[in-house]
Amino acid sequence: MPNGPQPNHRSNHRSNHRTNHRTPNRPPPDRPPAEPRADAPAGEKPPDPALTLAVLEIALDDRPKPAERAAVFAGRTASAAVEAFRSRFGGPGDEARTRAAEWREAARSAGRSLLLLSGPGYPPLLAEIAVPPIVLDVLGPIAPPPPLVPPSDPPPDPLYDPLYDPARRAAEELARPGVAVVGARRATPYGIGAAESLSEGLAEAGVTVVSGLARGVDAAAHRAALRGGGRTLAVLGAGHDHLYPPEHRNLAREVAASGAVLTEFPPDVRPLPHHFPRRNRIIAGLAAATVVVEARERSGSLSTARHAADSSREVFAVPGPITSSLSAGCHSLLRSGAALVTGVADLLEELGPEFRPEFRPAPAPLAPGRTPPGATATRARPRPAPPDPGTAAAEVLETLRQHPSGASFDDLLDHCPLSPPLALAAVSELERRGLVERFPGDFLRARA
Repeated sequence: MPNGPQPNHRSNHRSNHRTNHRTPNRPPPDRPPAEPRADAPAGEKPPDPALTLAVLEIALDDRPKPAERAAVFAGRTASAAVEAFRSRFGGPGDEARTRAAEWREAARSAGRSLLLLSGPGYPPLLAEIAVPPIVLDVLGPIAPPPPLVPPSDPPPDPLYDPLYDPARRAAEELARPGVAVVGARRATPYGIGAAESLSEGLAEAGVTVVSGLARGVDAAAHRAALRGGGRTLAVLGAGHDHLYPPEHRNLAREVAASGAVLTEFPPDVRPLPHHFPRRNRIIAGLAAATVVVEARERSGSLSTARHAADSSREVFAVPGPITSSLSAGCHSLLRSGAALVTGVADLLEELGPEFRPEFRPAPAPLAPGRTPPGATATRARPRPAPPDPGTAAAEVLETLRQHPSGASFDDLLDHCPLSPPLALAAVSELERRGLVERFPGDFLRARA
């Protein structure tokens, strides 16, 4: 029996197309039965600062296990959960109080929003998983910003609109269909190309792309979603003050401008190895389906697929060359029942009509002329200027464009009349200008 997650409900899928792409997740046995939610409907103002601080204290309290802490919120409003937690476990310690206050102030100062489990704007799909994060620290326009100036006061700028409802917009945006695209950090050009093709196609279809901002497949998925004019969510394995990897800081800004960069960790938490499996459950929890593009047999991407399967979400895998070790994880998923995907049409067809643009209502627009809080106004990025004709950089770029699937540095030298030092300098220049990508093993490809 092959190892790997066992995606749910696959046996009758191809013969009988179902109308609902997932089965609602039942609460674990140790959770109290769900009672009618007392939360206000989408559109309620964000939680008051005292409630936010109390929930942060619970998130930072290390006494009960994470599953016990999350279970306190099941079927309760945030305020009721705080009361239940304090009744069962007592009040927070001094360290939790101090860190909670620092976290709230850091988020406020940076223009980020704190979404509370059982509170307005919290992602509904994420709330279904076994251990949902108690707090999400979110940078981006989808999260409810701090309360607006009351209408009775002078507006701070001419774009102020007292009818703008940030909590409602957050709930609408986070309820939109999403697909996680994850895979190898040291991906091959084949894997990068597959991730880009799928993510750009999903974005063009109006589907949110979720990933982890890591090197390789994750970064390719985010960039392609942005290129497709869509939204993408990046989930961090550290706090916002320690974004990892650091070279993706500009990419994170682009993601936050149209989607969100989010984490369950306080701002001062550094990226540690054991944080990334925790992050993977959030990636899977935010999406209705997870696609794995290139993964070794013991890849972290397989843990994301496992979390998706455990939450009754769909799992897809991209097949690869049988000679590549990066195909082993995907092929294991396929043997275990994951759906094979060869293009974005496969995903949209398998996931059902709500993932097709013609079946989906358009999201509510922002107030005219308004830039969402937490984001900066963006404009189309200009294409990098080509190198001057007749230069070594122009010669290298032309050679690589004649090999659209890419070429090794040795192959480049075979087809380009330049010395190795001159060719290497030209490649470095083209990389800096964003015209060429370099992959592990000195494999090069011209950007489209």
